[in-house]
Parts: sequence; structure tokens; C-alpha cells
Amino acid sequence: MPKSMTLEKQAAGQASFQLVASVLDALDRPLLVSDRAGQILFSNLHAQDRLRAQGLHAKPALNLFQDVLHADRKEVLRQLEGGEQEVSLSIEPAETKCRARIRWLPEPDWLAVFIEPSAPEPASDEAEMRQTVQELMQERETTYRNLLAAYLRLQEANQQKTVFLASAAHELKTPLAVMKGYYEMLLTGSLGKLSERQREILKESKESCDRLVRVVSMFLNYSALESGKLVLQLHENDLRDCISDMAGRWQDAFQRANVRLDIQVHDALPPFRFDYQKVQQCMVNLLDNALKHTPQGGSVTLRAQPHFWERRLAEASPSEERRRWNGDRPNSILVTVTDTGTGIAAEFHQEIFEEFVRVDPSSSGMGLGLAITKRLIQAHRGKVWVDSEMGRGSSFSFLLPIYVE
Repeated sequence: MPKSMTLEKQAAGQASFQLVASVLDALDRPLLVSDRAGQILFSNLHAQDRLRAQGLHAKPALNLFQDVLHADRKEVLRQLEGGEQEVSLSIEPAETKCRARIRWLPEPDWLAVFIEPSAPEPASDEAEMRQTVQELMQERETTYRNLLAAYLRLQEANQQKTVFLASAAHELKTPLAVMKGYYEMLLTGSLGKLSERQREILKESKESCDRLVRVVSMFLNYSALESGKLVLQLHENDLRDCISDMAGRWQDAFQRANVRLDIQVHDALPPFRFDYQKVQQCMVNLLDNALKHTPQGGSVTLRAQPHFWERRLAEASPSEERRRWNGDRPNSILVTVTDTGTGIAAEFHQEIFEEFVRVDPSSSGMGLGLAITKRLIQAHRGKVWVDSEMGRGSSFSFLLPIYVE
């Protein structure tokens, strides 16, 4: 081969090597290439900077395994020849933690070593945080179980309370009925003539007995509501008869308290399906409440009138039909009990319908009347509310839908 051609090939090879070296220098991480013995054949610019930082750039016969990696050459080769595509080693000592990724290039039998920063190990505070989170999760699980156990115990206690109230109410119901019967016999004079003083005392005693009967009735209703055993006896009834029957029994109590009771019942109240006893109990609760909070010389008014409850037809009827019904066909009965008492602050308007809530702690009662009234009216698919201001009295109202067969 002519000498000129040989020089050309050498020049071409040198140019190719320079091109490859330039490309490897452009890598953003150190790269070392060595033979099987560990003699370094090539290092890019980043690798040279690293060797210079470690003071190894001037060392003659620099060996990859002994001087740079501080690793066992035979062990590294054994892993690569055993099928490992890459061997990763931690480089120590070093200013920053680094790892060397060693790959075997079989054809030239070289080793390519890439040096890159090690993945940061979890900091001690991060490990502590993980442990803290795990402990919090365990604590939450424990708390949840404790709360569930406490809730179940409260449910059991509440059930026992309901059973106790029902049992006590049933035990009181019979003797109170007997007492009430004797009072009525005495007041009618069937057991002998009474003086005016005796009659007054018996009337007061009968009123106390009636109050106890109402309390027992409230306990029974509350127990039935709590246990889910309430069953409405829906029949075609006349609300005017229901109100008249109740008002006759309450006139004496209002007269004795020097509070005027005014009953205003619309003449056009239609008969409709409702539970006679339950609705009467609701009105009794409202009258009893009004009487307790109305001073002497005040008045209590009970009104009952037809009413158009638009919400019940908002989805089923077009607007024209709703307007026609609004003037011609009421779909509910509105009952309102208004007093001239002390009134109720606005923040208690919702709270007073909850069980065992009394706005005035000094007042008598168990705080069940309004709660029972609300649930009985809701059982009729109606609603109950209060309008009141301090010093201007209160107005309790409830709506009963008219059931059309």
C-alpha cells in the first residue's frame, strides 16, 4: 500500500476520533473508558474535571478500579460477564455522594463508566415524618374504633332510656285514669254535695291530674317515635269537632290563669283524613305552651283556616292551574296558636323543636311538647314553624295537607 494512502487513512481515523471525542465531551456527566485491566483510555471533559478535583489528573498509570472506583476488579468483571447489563457502585471517598454505572462493551472489550450523583437518601427528618404519619394513622384508627364503641354504647343507653320512659308511662297511665275518673265523679256530685271551696280544690287537683295525663301521653308518643312504632290512624275527620272538643276542656284552665282563649275556626273547613288524637295532641301542646308563657291579662288565639300550600303542587301542576287553585281550591289546613307572651329570640326558633330543649330553664315541662308536635306533623307530611320576637309574643303554626282520595 502506498505510504500516501496510509497517511490518509490515519488522518481520517484521527478525524473520526476527534469527532467522537467532541461528542462525548458534550455529555453533561463524567465518562471514562478503560480496558479490562483498568487502564483509562479516554475521559471526557467532565471526567477530567472530576479527576483534577480529586488530585488524580497528574498520577502516572492511573487505574480505574484502584484509583477512581476503589472497587474489586475481578468482582466487577464477574458480574458483567455473568449477564449483568450494568454494575452500579458507590464512589468513596468523595465530596458529594456519587455512583458509577459500569457497562461492558464486548466487541472492543472495553468498560464504559458513567459517574452521576447518587439519589438522595431519605433525610432523617423525612423518616421521622413518615413514622409520625404512620403513628397518626394508627391513632386515628384507634380513635375511630373508640368513637364507634362509644356511639354504640350511647345508642344502647338511648334505647334503654326509651324503654324506661315507655314502661314508666304505661305504669302511670292506669292509676292516673282511675284518679281522673274519681275527680269527675266528685265534681258531678254523684258521690255527695260539694261546697264551693271543695269544688275549687277538686278542680285544681283535676287540672294537675290532667297535666300528668298529658305528660304520660307525651312520654308514650315520644317512645313510639323513638322506636319507630308510631302508626297514624288516618280517618275522615272534621277538624272543627277536634278543636271544639279540646277547647271545651281547656277553658277552665285559661280562666283560672286569667288568660283569654279565643277560638277562630273557618266555616269552610272541609273534612279530610288525619289522626284525630295525634292532631289534637299537637294543638294541646301548643296551647299548653302558650298558656305557660302568657302573663295574666293576656290572650291566646287559635285559628284554623283553609290554605293553599303551593310547594306541594309546584312540580305537578302548571303555573296557571296553581293560580286557579290558589283562589278556589285550598290544599291544606293552616292552624295557628298566637299568644301575647314574652316571645322567643330568633336564635332559638329552630332549637326549640328539638328534644329536651327549654329556652327558659325556670319554666315547667320536659322540653318534649314542641319536639313531639314537629314529628307528629311531619308524619302527616305537614310542617310546623314559629314566628316570634322578644316582647311581642309568639305565633306557632302548622300545615296539614288535605288528602284527596
